Amino acid sequence: MNDMLHPFSREYWTATSGDLAQRRAPLDTPAVTDTAKGAVPIIIDPTEQYQLWEGAGAAITDSSASLFMNAMTAEQRHAILEELFSPEQAGFSSVRISIGACDFSSQKYYTYDDLPEGVAADGGLEYFSIGEGEPGAPDATRDMKNVVPVLLEILEINPAVKIMASPWSAPAWMKTSNRIDGAGRLRLGEYVGNGYRYQDTIDYVYAQYFVRFIEAYARLGIPIHSVTMQNEPSNGCPWPITIWTPEELAKWGSEYLHPALDRTFPDVEIWFGDDSLRFWQRPASEYMTQAQANAFVGAAFHTYSGLPEWVHNGARQFPNWKVAMTERRCMLDETVDEASHVMFGEIGTWLVRNGMGLVNLWNMALDEQGFPSYAGTSGRRGVITIDSKTGKVKRNLEYFMLRNFGQGVPVGARRVWSTNHTPDGRRGGLGSVAFVAQDGTISAILYNPTGEPVEAAVSINGEGARWQRVTVPAYGTVSLVKSNAGISDAQAPQDGEFELVYTPHLADDHDETLY
Repeated sequence: MNDMLHPFSREYWTATSGDLAQRRAPLDTPAVTDTAKGAVPIIIDPTEQYQLWEGAGAAITDSSASLFMNAMTAEQRHAILEELFSPEQAGFSSVRISIGACDFSSQKYYTYDDLPEGVAADGGLEYFSIGEGEPGAPDATRDMKNVVPVLLEILEINPAVKIMASPWSAPAWMKTSNRIDGAGRLRLGEYVGNGYRYQDTIDYVYAQYFVRFIEAYARLGIPIHSVTMQNEPSNGCPWPITIWTPEELAKWGSEYLHPALDRTFPDVEIWFGDDSLRFWQRPASEYMTQAQANAFVGAAFHTYSGLPEWVHNGARQFPNWKVAMTERRCMLDETVDEASHVMFGEIGTWLVRNGMGLVNLWNMALDEQGFPSYAGTSGRRGVITIDSKTGKVKRNLEYFMLRNFGQGVPVGARRVWSTNHTPDGRRGGLGSVAFVAQDGTISAILYNPTGEPVEAAVSINGEGARWQRVTVPAYGTVSLVKSNAGISDAQAPQDGEFELVYTPHLADDHDETLY
């Protein structure tokens, strides 16, 4: 054989089954055959290149951070954070945080400009504070109590981790409801200063609120890479929220937030949407001009509800836009097939094939009951589960989906064309995504959305009839890396033993029907 046709000196293949009986289990490098007969052919074509891969991770909510800080010893915390974020291990490279409190908090709801009784407005943001005290100190408050110290530790492990930030609620005094919780709206167009200037409006002051937040984090050595304007602007829920229409977001973001960041933090990206597919029922070009679209880096999706094709109403509207997944989670009682379809299928296959280059799941960690949650919601699970009594860790399917990307797909790689036999990650046959890095490393992930193992045959364009056969487990994945550079073959540690306590769902936040 001509070695020029198969130049890779190292290969690393793993299998993960939907029931986690296999957990990125290393496979022997498949032998090369000259036929795919009897197997599902998967061809990888590095000549057809698409979006950059920017990374994968999950949300460091106050709930998650409080478990890292209080349910674990310092040694346990550092071990799991290093496992998650070290490029030599799971390789997570992104996190999302809330600007102020969200529903998953161990503390009472707060924003960064809560006013004392008798004070009606704060146009100069004189009361602005992300919290008091030293990071992690017993008397620290708000973000300084849990989120900031965890982020600082993560950045020590991997300084390049990208941090995305999203508000759940504007300060109460800026909202029509005058409450943090519940579905109030921003008092758009109302004046809060002593005059009728551009900078006297709530619109302007709220943009400065974002700037002050980014400044406060920068002083702590925590760079904010991107923001969204509102978490789930269409969700009229009982916890902290501000309701917006898409038209309002397009106007405020382009006329107030983008100019404010241009003057102060021009490298901070603004993502549009940050909501379930129901938000994207109309094409963005129907309510947003190209000039307005230029203020935003791309479309951000949650996939709790809506139709799959609605992704195109954001992802394919403007030529400069990127695509991100900014929130999704599974439930503690999710069936193997449903959890796998959501994580491996919809997110790990379908959204990537529709342009997604960045993924942030919901809570990085929750406890054995799906808590803490100041909103009282229950039944949800984190990427990992932390036993609130011992600090032991259970790694969930979400962890292995993220690790497939974090360990196997280099940040900065480009997605390339690959054969796909599923239209949506749930039905049909094998799905696939593939990437090529700048050094020529090729990575791919195959997903089997059926309840039986499926044999695949993988080939790379340019190598001729040179196939490698591999069995993709039921509702599971096979990942592969081919490289002449270093390959991480680190294994996920074994889980701790502890009991999960299922509680019936309370205060469901979404309609879970995708179709």
